[in-house]
Amino acid sequence: MTTDDVLAEVGPRLRRIRKEKEVTLAALSESTGISVSTLSRLESGLRKPSLELLLPIAQAHQVPLDELVGAPPVGDPRVRSEPIVRYGRTHWPLTRQPGGLQAYKVLEPQREPAPDPRTHEGYEWVYVLSGRLRLVLGEHDVVLTAGEAAEFDTRVPHWFGSTGEGPVEFLSLFGPQGERMHIRARPRKA
Repeated sequence: MTTDDVLAEVGPRLRRIRKEKEVTLAALSESTGISVSTLSRLESGLRKPSLELLLPIAQAHQVPLDELVGAPPVGDPRVRSEPIVRYGRTHWPLTRQPGGLQAYKVLEPQREPAPDPRTHEGYEWVYVLSGRLRLVLGEHDVVLTAGEAAEFDTRVPHWFGSTGEGPVEFLSLFGPQGERMHIRARPRKA
C-alpha cells in the first residue's frame, strides 16, 4: 500500500469516526479550532491530512492517532523460534529482524574444547544465566558465573565456552558486524 493509498483512506475514516461519535462538523470545528470547510474537505478527500490537523481531531474524538490514519495493528510481540545447533552449541534466536542488534540464548554442553580465539567487526555482550562460562579475551582468561556479564570489542581475539565442569547457559547480543564470518586470530599450526 502506497502513501497515497493510506492518505486516500483517511477522509472516509474521519467521517466514519465522527458519525460513530455522533458529532457534527460544527461541534468538531468548535472543539478543534479547525474550520468546518477544512474538516469537510478532509473528510471528502479534497484536502490532504497533515499532522497539525489530525492531532486535534484525534484529541477531540479521544482516539489514538493510529486509528485516524489506519496504522496496521501491532502483531504478537512474542518471538517464537526454532533452536539452531552449531558446533555442538544450541542457539535460540531472540530477535526476529535480520540486521541490527541480534540476541541469542545459548546452551553450551559440558565439554572442554581448546580455546580458538577469533576476531570480527563489532561489539559483543554476554550474560550468564546458569553454569560457568570461560571467556578468553586477548590476554585475559576469566570465568563468568550466573548473573555476571562481559562486554568487549570483537576485534580483540576472543573465545568463550564451557569450563568443562558442566553445561552453561548464557545470552549473547551483538550488532550486524557480529554476523560476519569469523577470522582466525592466528593461523593454525600445520
